[in-house]
Amino acid sequence: MAKAAIFLSAGSAEEVTRLGLKIYLNGKYVDVRNAKISIFDHGVLYGDGVFEGIRAYKGCIFRLKQHLERLYASAKYIMLKIPLTLGQMTDVVVNTCRMNKIKDGYIRLVVTRGPGTLGLAPWLCTKPTIFVIADRIKLYPEEFYKNGLSIITVPTLRNLPETTSPRVKSLNYLNNILAKIEAHNSGVQEALMLNQRGYVVECSGENIFIVKGSTLYTPPVYLGALKGITRDCIIEIATHLGFRVIEEPFTRFDVFDADECFLTGTAAEGIPVVKVDNRIIGNGRPGKITKLLIKKYREITSTDGVMIYS
Repeated sequence: MAKAAIFLSAGSAEEVTRLGLKIYLNGKYVDVRNAKISIFDHGVLYGDGVFEGIRAYKGCIFRLKQHLERLYASAKYIMLKIPLTLGQMTDVVVNTCRMNKIKDGYIRLVVTRGPGTLGLAPWLCTKPTIFVIADRIKLYPEEFYKNGLSIITVPTLRNLPETTSPRVKSLNYLNNILAKIEAHNSGVQEALMLNQRGYVVECSGENIFIVKGSTLYTPPVYLGALKGITRDCIIEIATHLGFRVIEEPFTRFDVFDADECFLTGTAAEGIPVVKVDNRIIGNGRPGKITKLLIKKYREITSTDGVMIYS
């Protein structure tokens, strides 16, 4: 058996906080120290599984239904049968938040293929592993939300949809991790990823939007972008406000020439981008439309979803 958690240095405040967490694991709620999965689990051996990252705001699990629908769609694509109904999984997520007294936090829901042999054969894994962690997350320092990110285009291309579909939120995130490493090695926070034809797809962990005039552009999911929950929410908000939103391929030229640029994701929420490959975007500050959309997004996060405490 292997521990599911990696502890920080003894005595750290974060470690003490995590030690108090209750983790849902295969039908039980266990302490962090007892949150263990088999070393033969194919999620560990091969990245064979799916996951969702979900946010809670002021006691509301934001768009939980949409997240779970995407989880089950990802599982269906890889022929992984989740042994809980969507309603049962909803209860698991809500109860995990309650047990950890979460009002504002981050939920990680993971379903692996389960324990099997050292071979690839998924049909020899007879029982999926399910665990849910309800904790907190802060992806970027506050200064970046205020002043914007500087990002670079990295040489690692986004996975081809014909190989491993990026629409599946699988446990194999190595493609994204390599891009993140390249960004970090260049001294920036995020990586812009292209596909094999040179079209902009997304960043290592977020969808991308550019603004030209009063029109928003974002890459279509068929290029290899994740159909993000936050992405879809921003599209809805922008459309409601009267902005035109176009999902079509574009290149780095269009990014460099944009008036505004921003990223969206569950963990990142909405965050402005002010420089790409050392080119200043717009006037070098977060744009008006970007700030408006992020503001409107934050206004609905505590009401659009499932309430933890009713």
